[in-house]
Amino acid sequence: VRTGVTVVPETLAVGDRFAVRVRVQAPAGSVIQFPLTADSGKSWEQSDPRGITLNGDQGAIDQTASYRLVVWDTGAIAPKFADVLVRLNGAERRIPIEDVRVFVRSVLPADTTLRVPKGSRDILEAPTPWWWWWPYAVAAAISLLLIWLLFWSWRRRRNRVPPPDAFGDAEREFERIDALGLLEAGERGRFVALNIEVLRDYLAARVTGAHRALTSGELLATLPKTDAVPVSKLAPVLQEVDLIKFARRAVTEERAAQLAGDTRTMVREVEDRTQADERAMREREARERPAPPSPPAKGQAA
Repeated sequence: VRTGVTVVPETLAVGDRFAVRVRVQAPAGSVIQFPLTADSGKSWEQSDPRGITLNGDQGAIDQTASYRLVVWDTGAIAPKFADVLVRLNGAERRIPIEDVRVFVRSVLPADTTLRVPKGSRDILEAPTPWWWWWPYAVAAAISLLLIWLLFWSWRRRRNRVPPPDAFGDAEREFERIDALGLLEAGERGRFVALNIEVLRDYLAARVTGAHRALTSGELLATLPKTDAVPVSKLAPVLQEVDLIKFARRAVTEERAAQLAGDTRTMVREVEDRTQADERAMREREARERPAPPSPPAKGQAA
């Protein structure tokens, strides 16, 4: 049996790989068993599986086992291998693998050879996946929505405007006009015009279609032909007041007071008739609404 060991390369740096090739030639009919791996060590490590190559010698068994190793320390490194077993006709022979040595040179400058290398870094933590925050984002969005709804409801209740009171507003405006003392000051036309403006504002709030921007003729044509609005009384008052406002028709103090009184009387009549119509409508709806079923009499089956 003949053996040979080849190491390539023999000089390398930390982290480099080198190859160890063990060639064994035995008589024909022999069985050669190479070790699977090199012995584990702190300064070296096998990086690839063992490979076996058959050499072309017809008169003998000629095989080469290849090992690839990597070194992790400087200085002389001598990896250890188990023995090669050769069996023939029941006999067994152990062949040691020797002279496997490499030299690992340092790549540091000469003036830093005495420095101690830094310790190994901690294991890097995996980043948190984006979907991990999804439940918290949904919960935060729902909380913000609930807070906004509560705030909106509170603002709405706080800023809620009471329903308009057209008749009450008209009464207050009439009192304000009286407090101006226009008749005593001789401003009879302005007194009449202000009273009719209050009537127009009231009709715009209580009667559908009686817009404030309509002229007197358009307003009379728009008002519904019902008993709620006394059109027959309203028409002559509007015509006379238009002459006083736009044609500067003279009006006496007595006539101005009479026109103001007629205006305020029509406001009260429209309010009374409108209130009566609304009550009649509610009563009619109550009568037409189906009555709830009466409970069965005592002792009667349901």
